[in-house]
Amino acid sequence: MGKRGPVGRRGGGDPTVVSAYELRGGKVSAPRKDVRVVRKAPDRPAVVWTPAQWQEAVSPMLAYVGLDLSSEQQQKLAAYLAMLAHWNGTFNLTALRDPQDMLTHHLADCLAVLGPLGRHLAQHPLANKAPRLLDVGSGGGLPGVVLAIARPDVQVTCVDTVGKKAAFIRQVAAELKLSNLRAEHARVEQLKGQYDVITSRAFASLLDFVTLTQALLAPGAVWMAMKGKVPVDEQAVLPASVDVFHVEPLVVPQLDAERCVVWMRMPDQGK
Repeated sequence: MGKRGPVGRRGGGDPTVVSAYELRGGKVSAPRKDVRVVRKAPDRPAVVWTPAQWQEAVSPMLAYVGLDLSSEQQQKLAAYLAMLAHWNGTFNLTALRDPQDMLTHHLADCLAVLGPLGRHLAQHPLANKAPRLLDVGSGGGLPGVVLAIARPDVQVTCVDTVGKKAAFIRQVAAELKLSNLRAEHARVEQLKGQYDVITSRAFASLLDFVTLTQALLAPGAVWMAMKGKVPVDEQAVLPASVDVFHVEPLVVPQLDAERCVVWMRMPDQGK
């Protein structure tokens, strides 16, 4: 006699009869079907702007924030944005895909900090050397690449833990002939050297930012943290050795959101 199973399934009984096995919650497995895994193609922007379109959009942004850049610098900004948009789908350089969003949330956001940076550098000139700026967690080069284009007198280093992002910034530096721009694929705490300005844009909390980069501060150096709303809670947990000497509001053209720069220093640094 064959092995009996749940009535109506393996035992050969009436298929309409519900067995005690099923009443107790038992289930009869359905035949397995082959499932094909379909990989999603990388997202591509619905609209692709040419470098000429980028340049046309850059000029009004510069005028709004009061920046006077040469035609060559404007062309380099446009070329950088075109490269960022082109390689974004492959390297996942930024979450934004729409050109207009990239213009306001990325470019304008970074241009807005050039005024405060310029004022700081003018008030604290360095003798016989170019200022050294470190952009921590630079991603696709924001703000580091924008700062390097707009301030060729500043030596800019971008650091990121993702190799393909650092490689992209190196490619930008090569194609746009930015001799003052370099990229490091590393954790920031592994870096060597000293910097006069250390900046970040949405990298981490203020506490983590200063803790990870404190050893990289040159004598008299400052932190320039780009933030959204004034981070009152983050400021409250900073150690007493860190002096928040200025919180500067920013006005970003065409962006209806709060932005600020938190300036910090260690008064005893270098003594």
